Amino acid sequence: MRVRLRAVAGIVAVASVLLLAEHARTAGKMTAGDVVALIQRNIGVEWQKETVDTFKGGTAQTPVTGIAVTMMATMDVLERASAKGLNMVITHEPTFYAHLDTPDGIDASDPVWKAKREFIDKHGMVVWRFHDHWHMRAPDGIEAGMVHALGWEQFQKKDNQYLFVMPETTVRDLAEHVAKKLASPVVRVVGDPQMTVTKVALSPGAAGAPREMQALERDDVEVLLVGETREWETVEYAADAVTQGRKKALIVIGHIPSEQAGMEECTKWLQGFVKDVPVQFVAAEEPWWTVK
Repeated sequence: MRVRLRAVAGIVAVASVLLLAEHARTAGKMTAGDVVALIQRNIGVEWQKETVDTFKGGTAQTPVTGIAVTMMATMDVLERASAKGLNMVITHEPTFYAHLDTPDGIDASDPVWKAKREFIDKHGMVVWRFHDHWHMRAPDGIEAGMVHALGWEQFQKKDNQYLFVMPETTVRDLAEHVAKKLASPVVRVVGDPQMTVTKVALSPGAAGAPREMQALERDDVEVLLVGETREWETVEYAADAVTQGRKKALIVIGHIPSEQAGMEECTKWLQGFVKDVPVQFVAAEEPWWTVK
């Protein structure tokens, strides 16, 4: 009995040492909650109570080994981030296929959704969304990154960051310029490719049909560039405007390439005040490909 007690005591002692070693290893380490607190202190706008900028996987208490900043926390991005030792992912768009990260009509046992959650848990990862407040900054963090990537700073109107007055160009040349600068293989256009234009609006992501149609009807917008939009809403509106002889065109960039540079901008911003752990940009791959 005494031998057994001594053995148990020895096991307990070893376990205690291991726990102390683990505590020493993690003590003083930045947690995911610490990172979010730093963001809230530096964002420059009032933090909203109603927001999608919340944790989608993992916990605020998780010690952070590195931060991956991305446009969208796809399975591919999660795998590459984990392989780099970056266990906190800051994503602009949803991780689980819906704006609130709970897809309607899909059961939690769905194999794709379930496997993604299990990967995050298995690898001790944290996923936090940074959407609303990055857009709320002045200037809009996504828009600022995209304007820089396109090289359009000199054309941007001072009273409206989403509007541009450019040297005269054709719709085709403008679309080709955007496709090349943003490395998008899926740019699509509604309108006359030879129409000359100077008045451009850039609305990255998916602002929604009402805002997109309101932009297109403005006198100071001849071409609207968007990330994605429903084909039976804004696309149909643009097509009807063209048929009616209005000087309008729509360029659809693709959602990821339309906001990707905005999260590169976010990475640089974060690196300015997050010093205790590495912060890296991990690009989301464009999923679409086209038939030639």
